[in-house]
Amino acid sequence: MPTPASTIDQSDEAVAAQMPAINSLGFAKAPADTRVVVAMSGGVDSSVTAALLHEQGYEVIGITLQLYDHGVAVQTKGACCAGIDIHDARTVSARLGVPHYVLDYENRFHDQVMEDFADSYLRGETPIPCVRCNQTVKFTDLLTTARDLGADCLATGHYVQRIDGADGPELHRGADDGKDQSYFLFATTPEQLDYLRFPLGALDKDVTRDLARKYGLSVAEKPDSQDICFVPNGRYGDVVRRLRPGAVEAGEIVHLDGTVLGTHNGVIDYTIGQRRGLGIGGRKDADESDGPLYVVGIDAERHQVVVGPQEALACVEVHLSETNWVSKNGAPAVGTKILARLRNTAPAMPATISDAGGANGAGSAIIQLDDPQYGIAAGQAAAIYDAGNPQKLLGGGWISAAPLAALSSS
Repeated sequence: MPTPASTIDQSDEAVAAQMPAINSLGFAKAPADTRVVVAMSGGVDSSVTAALLHEQGYEVIGITLQLYDHGVAVQTKGACCAGIDIHDARTVSARLGVPHYVLDYENRFHDQVMEDFADSYLRGETPIPCVRCNQTVKFTDLLTTARDLGADCLATGHYVQRIDGADGPELHRGADDGKDQSYFLFATTPEQLDYLRFPLGALDKDVTRDLARKYGLSVAEKPDSQDICFVPNGRYGDVVRRLRPGAVEAGEIVHLDGTVLGTHNGVIDYTIGQRRGLGIGGRKDADESDGPLYVVGIDAERHQVVVGPQEALACVEVHLSETNWVSKNGAPAVGTKILARLRNTAPAMPATISDAGGANGAGSAIIQLDDPQYGIAAGQAAAIYDAGNPQKLLGGGWISAAPLAALSSS
């Protein structure tokens, strides 16, 4: 005879009651049975991440990466992964009573991040090594290490949110607009996102600081890092000259009209959109209504820095390489309306996907901006968001070209 419906319902309820609840990290088991590796940089964000998860009962393992020779940076404030930061991460872990390991990734970081940084500058680009570090050392090598340790996930202190969507996990902007770090994570793959967790994504920085004080963490008042970790004094050119001795050559500073205005000691000292510190005077008989001069182009092969008026920086088309799409659905279709964020400090601007791995090949894309933008530099990144849901990161790519509208139409 068929089983009565009431018996089926009661049976289902009994099975459900015996199943473990989904914990805060999305696993169907108790926090104590969930192993989490926390990437600990020694800063307040990753320290609070470890403390939060420890308080919730998870098995936390802290890992800090030694990424470069920190001998000269030990006394430098504002640089992560230096000696003092390793000490701070170790101190926080001891306070929490969780295991802590320091992994020497110096060779990997040098090969995958610093070498790329130097080569990019020599090509006349303006690189973002923090994105490359996330793309390689942190979310590839460290993620593999976390898996080798039998961890259920890798947690970081990034201000982004991992949201479960209909097609799998989605990456959304952090709740604190001033601290949102989604721009730096456009290269996160669907497989990586499956494994990653971001416990601070729904918090703002003030709350994080308050939690650090609550937990009695020694880093509660530690200032945020402002510089690239291996360039703590902000002197990018010095790093490139050290990594590529003899490769930096002097050249000319040339106006768009062909007038030679001066000389420079290397294109690596200039970036697109730069106005100050050009080291040139005005032009004889120049129309002063043109306003100040800006760097509008860098010709690394000719060792030329090209300058012109601000309006010459206008750009409506951006070419991307090494594109990545966070969603398992892949690249948006050509013609899709999107929002493009062309630098971390800029808002996401309305645009349209005009090519996605077609004419320019796989891993490339072209976006058309609704309105001209200024000072877009090759080597930077374009993070692409859903026009219908501006909080949702779709992916992005590295800017390989940003043709100037004035030159394209001439």
